Amino acid sequence: MIYLLCAMLLLVGVFGVLSQRNVIKIIISISIMEYAVNLFLVLVGYRRAGIAPIMTGRIPESLEFADKAVDPLPQAMVLTSIVIGLGVMALMVTMALRLYHVYGTYDISEIFKTGEKKRQ
Repeated sequence: MIYLLCAMLLLVGVFGVLSQRNVIKIIISISIMEYAVNLFLVLVGYRRAGIAPIMTGRIPESLEFADKAVDPLPQAMVLTSIVIGLGVMALMVTMALRLYHVYGTYDISEIFKTGEKKRQ
């Protein structure tokens, strides 16, 4: 059920990217898609009543630890994804601001119309 909610969140982001003409709304939709993928990666590594894979004072039974250990790889991937997403988001916002300074609007259709007029 939770995986279905991740897919729905991803579809909301895809719908926003495909249906919006405003650059800022497209950036927000891309951000929603990124959060959906991060949530999915965290859910892949989730285990109910899991044991954290860290060194403690006691040595757990090997079978007990193998059965209940939480996989740290998806968590590390999400942390890396968050940092990369921040850089990409900063680049997209900078490009949107530059588009606004050049064309005076955030509307993609107006930007394309103005760009075609400038090329001719």
